[in-house]
Amino acid sequence: MPGVGPRRRPGRLANRELSWLDFDERVLALAEDPAFPLLERVRYCAIVSANLDEFFQVRVAGLKDQLAAGVTTPAADGRSPQQQLEEIRARVEALSARQERAFLEDLVPSLDAAGVTLVRWSDLDDTDRKVLVEEFHERIFPVLTPLGVDPSHPFPYISDLSLNLAVVVRRPDDAAVVARRPGGAATRFARVKMPSLLPRFVQVPGADRFVPVEDVVAAHLDVLFPGMQVVSVHTFRVTRNADLTPKAEEADDLLAAVEMELRRHRFQRAVRLEVSDDLPEAVTDLLVKELELEADGVYRSRGPLDLRGLFDVAELDRPDLHHRPLVPVTEPCFAAADADDADLFAAVRRHDVLVHHPYTSFASSVEAFVAQAASDPHVLAVKMTLYRTSGDSPVVASLVRAAEAGKQVAVIVELKARFDERANIGWARRLEKAGVHVVYGLAGLKTHAKVVLVVRDDLDGLRRYCHIGTGNYNQRTARHYEDLGLFTADATIGDDLIDLFNYLTGFSHEPVFRRLLVAPHDLRGALVRLIEGERQAPTGTGRIVLKTNSVVDPELIAGLEDAAGDGVEIDLVVRGICCLLPRGPRRVGAAGADGGDRAGRAPRPIRVRSVVGRFLEHSRIAYFANGEGEGRPAWYIGSADLMPRNFDQRVEVLTPVYDPVLRARLRQIVDVNLADDALAWELTRKGRWRRVRPTAGAGRVDAHEQLIELNAERAAPVPRPR
Repeated sequence: MPGVGPRRRPGRLANRELSWLDFDERVLALAEDPAFPLLERVRYCAIVSANLDEFFQVRVAGLKDQLAAGVTTPAADGRSPQQQLEEIRARVEALSARQERAFLEDLVPSLDAAGVTLVRWSDLDDTDRKVLVEEFHERIFPVLTPLGVDPSHPFPYISDLSLNLAVVVRRPDDAAVVARRPGGAATRFARVKMPSLLPRFVQVPGADRFVPVEDVVAAHLDVLFPGMQVVSVHTFRVTRNADLTPKAEEADDLLAAVEMELRRHRFQRAVRLEVSDDLPEAVTDLLVKELELEADGVYRSRGPLDLRGLFDVAELDRPDLHHRPLVPVTEPCFAAADADDADLFAAVRRHDVLVHHPYTSFASSVEAFVAQAASDPHVLAVKMTLYRTSGDSPVVASLVRAAEAGKQVAVIVELKARFDERANIGWARRLEKAGVHVVYGLAGLKTHAKVVLVVRDDLDGLRRYCHIGTGNYNQRTARHYEDLGLFTADATIGDDLIDLFNYLTGFSHEPVFRRLLVAPHDLRGALVRLIEGERQAPTGTGRIVLKTNSVVDPELIAGLEDAAGDGVEIDLVVRGICCLLPRGPRRVGAAGADGGDRAGRAPRPIRVRSVVGRFLEHSRIAYFANGEGEGRPAWYIGSADLMPRNFDQRVEVLTPVYDPVLRARLRQIVDVNLADDALAWELTRKGRWRRVRPTAGAGRVDAHEQLIELNAERAAPVPRPR
């Protein structure tokens, strides 16, 4: 057998930040693609804007923090923070210009042709204006607060991601110069914020017509500034650093520390200023100065700012402009003639169950599992991790009922889940009030694992019922995110989860897990050993398939490159960031790069593809053809991506899947992803993403549509013989 060599540094890597922007370009390509339903294309356009917001809040903000701290250490790809910011600026400008063209020159005219109009105030007729004047006075004007800037009124705080009007006004009889503006007369600057409770695009009542909210407000500035002459009005928007780093030493507990950081967060530094392209330089200079920005933080736009508001437009009830509705199926073993009589515990006792959202129902599986645990008198304890959940979560309601029924309920609530900190604090307090044991995880780690453990007193003794998933316990995202979950009563996996929860809630030493792969304990090491196992397998049998959201970790990338160089066949399905570049196979000598016997092993290129479409590909699947030794494959699903943070800074769980029927389903999911030629992109050797095109004469494979059909067929009742 070939020996295991020393870890080799990976070759040239792609830049993580630029790879993120690559993903946004793939999403934008869907907004540009006339093959997709029109309102779905509008949704993709909104997704690009939301993604860019997060990119600046987190990634650009982090690079700017490095610069401010004097950090010059290059990233893994060799670029310094300054070089990355310069390349990001160029890429974002090109991406934003392309998005503007798609929106203004394609989507807006196409929507108009379909009877959905996005218009400016000047395009409205008198009837529509009259209706919107009433709407303004009844619903908009009462919540507006104009803020002037002069010696007695300091420049106001501009909140993160808020849309604002920069209004330049002049008092006709005021000769005092407050700020010199284009036009040669004494002028004053004022800011009007569009409150977040207002719709981004105001719908004309009774019609599928939408007007930017800033147009409606701008048309009524005489009401906001009576007696003043409006010189000009423009839109601007600020993005701030969204990083929360709780300073636990300043508070008695993590909850208080996170709350303190949330209060500080509103004063985080600005990292981007978006302005309408007609904003005068003098006003731009004022904003840059007051926001303490550099000139390279300003981005001009000829279209409306903040296209996240298109999410509301995309929700229009126009079935002809949407994908066909998806009706999630219930797993056959979870179904019953009367849904109220379904016994999920009995089904899981018989055999493991795999659920695949959104194709299979989250409500009739995960939600029903926790609800049954809450009401079942034989259930003694429920333990669960909560990373992100929804505002009206049935899962949280079930946990409250379980605690009120006297069951032992313990929940690990991750307070540091970015952008959900405030919501998670609210859930934590509600759960504590109901008597739930709430724990906020371990210092220095985020609890990202998706696990539920139910301890039940069955007739033959205590049994552990487990759910281990790839996605959050959130019924809203479960309709749009593609995720997997395993229900099992496997005793060893149950014992592993007990050890995990004891580790998270108590003072236990690091446990030894028998079947689960757990970070930060040994997840990276376990994956490295599995990769090495494929290198050591008999010639021609090594095979690895990884489906994940991101591939960043240098050690894992090095391991994959080594394996490919020694003849292991590798396919990666990566939705988002991929720092591995699929160069041609490296040359190895007869003895191999690590001194082992590699004679006769032809190196193989690593194939990398990305599936981007109707559903957000979120599941993580790992396949190793020899993972259990001697040609016996191993399949895993779980919460971790191949990123340093997932291995070192988070609690993650991957579970093996043993049931042959469930393994066949995982293989089917992987095969469909690898066969897709409608939604898939391939990463070239030069690090560029290229759209996969259907083979001439072959049938088109849309992974999402095919999986809808396959799940519907599997769940269809079998006709009974007559």
